[in-house]
Amino acid sequence: MTIDVALLPADLVSVDLANRAVVVLDVLRASTTMTAALAAGVKEIRVFGDVESARHAAQGSGSEGLLCGEVRCLPPPGFELGNSARAFGQVHAGRIVFMGTTNGTRAIVAAAKAKTILIGAVVNAAAVAKLLQKIRLDVTLLCAGTNGRVAIEDILGAGAVIAELQSRQAIDLASDVARMATLLFEAAKDDLRAVLRESQGGRNVIAAGLEEDVDFAARLNAIALVGVARAGVVVRGSD
Repeated sequence: MTIDVALLPADLVSVDLANRAVVVLDVLRASTTMTAALAAGVKEIRVFGDVESARHAAQGSGSEGLLCGEVRCLPPPGFELGNSARAFGQVHAGRIVFMGTTNGTRAIVAAAKAKTILIGAVVNAAAVAKLLQKIRLDVTLLCAGTNGRVAIEDILGAGAVIAELQSRQAIDLASDVARMATLLFEAAKDDLRAVLRESQGGRNVIAAGLEEDVDFAARLNAIALVGVARAGVVVRGSD
């Protein structure tokens, strides 16, 4: 298995995705939130590249629909939930989430040509590695970034997945970017909470009054499931 890391969705331009698995990582916060939503029992998450598309798609969905998203870390007007993993609970079981965010959902859209798309984060790194073993494809770990800039928390998420894979089997790291992600995770793994708080993404979330979202996202392997995206819809993958 060959593993590479793309620091931003724009880096996928030269990648042949037809026979690859792509793991989308927006640790602060969309991929963490999607994972938590699926763990809470939501039926599916329909992802959109912007909040207005999500708003339009949710019209007519009735009580089953749940409109979620964020602009500058906070829910847009009329959205029932923002982009907080902590907001989801059993009360949302069976709901259909319509979700648009600044970075994470756009990264999923950018990866649309991949053979398989998984939703990864620090909280489910081990579960992602386990599923990748079963899929048996070469992998691109796609960091969503923040407003077109590299985000350290997403690189840490990629490093966490690589570390979990390396503990299970021999893998080939395809680039220095993948090696960098591995080294960064090894250096930070004993205090991920502190590193995420110091990241620019963490600072932005804390400034919005959502400090506990950062701490939630730093909980390594806290959730043992993986979301799988197909045609813009994320559902819980098989164990």
